Amino acid sequence: MGKRPSYFIVEAGALPEIFLKVAEAKRLLETGEAATVHQAARRAGISRSAFYKYKDAVRPFNDMLHGRIVTFQFLLKDEPGVLSAVLNIFAQTGGNILTINQAIPASGCAAVTVGAETSGMALTLEELMDQALEMEGVLRCEILAG
Repeated sequence: MGKRPSYFIVEAGALPEIFLKVAEAKRLLETGEAATVHQAARRAGISRSAFYKYKDAVRPFNDMLHGRIVTFQFLLKDEPGVLSAVLNIFAQTGGNILTINQAIPASGCAAVTVGAETSGMALTLEELMDQALEMEGVLRCEILAG
């Protein structure tokens, strides 16, 4: 199994300009100001290939007014109790589940997206992810947004 990615919070002014432009292109797409990647990349002043190269690695850090909302994606074995065990980590550490979306299981696995308010959690996000990955039946865990 590959190495789990680590995350850093870096002040935007210290980032190379390409990362800021990728973030701007993503914002343009999310807000509907650009309808296509081509339009968003052109407006941000980057190539489409640069956008695709960095789009999954660049995420703005957003603190919500009432807490920090983070979206996690898990790949779970299709076995009884696996999802419940993952959700118990949130419950036991002060996380508040806002949404749960589970895909129909295929090939013995199911993708599950969990939106959670994490400002009251006793664990760091990395510790929560490590605990989840140690559980039987959890194949992958990553942060999609937050």
